[in-house]
Amino acid sequence: MGGVETGAGHATPEAGLEREWWLRTLAVFASPVSTFAALRDPSPSRADAREEPVLLLVLLAGVTSVLATPAVGDLLDSRTRSAATVAVIIFLAGALYGTATYWIGGGFLRLGLRAAGSEGTYRQARHLLAYAAAPLALALLLLWPLRLAVYGGDLFREGGADENGVGRAFDAAEVGFFAWAALLLVLGVKVVHDWPVVRSIGALALAALALLVFSLAFLIVGGR
Repeated sequence: MGGVETGAGHATPEAGLEREWWLRTLAVFASPVSTFAALRDPSPSRADAREEPVLLLVLLAGVTSVLATPAVGDLLDSRTRSAATVAVIIFLAGALYGTATYWIGGGFLRLGLRAAGSEGTYRQARHLLAYAAAPLALALLLLWPLRLAVYGGDLFREGGADENGVGRAFDAAEVGFFAWAALLLVLGVKVVHDWPVVRSIGALALAALALLVFSLAFLIVGGR
């Protein structure tokens, strides 16, 4: 019995931290300050505990970002693609996009934060970016089921029935979710690093500038 109790004792703190971070993931919509404040703790145990929620946010936000592009608007125009095939394409593209944004975007966010005086880690920057993207994950769970219920496959056909006033209202709502994510990113930087808003925006501007310079250099080198 003593051995069983010891084993349970070792497992409980881990499970407790994981439950805590699942709850904090839900809380980011209603109480984002408390969620971002918890990111200040750099301990590996807490960072490990939020890896699964972060992965879920990254995947869902990536799919939402792909769905927001014009490229998906004609996927069902080809007779060789079924609805199931389109769903797989969108999921895989979203997973790749979300993962790339998490690692690469997190890296440039880290550069901008570092330039502004942060001593935070790359992992912390990645997790901050993931939690700021929570509204995009919510959009996939709330907004897109409604769009599919109203328009079905027309969402993925050129000139479909979604190109009307209601469709534009859905588009506006989607923009709202992206704006919400941008505001959460500013708030997250402010809370995690205890900076004023101006410094937080400056750090994000530096990150965006670093990404722009890298992209231009990549295009120039690639064009030779």
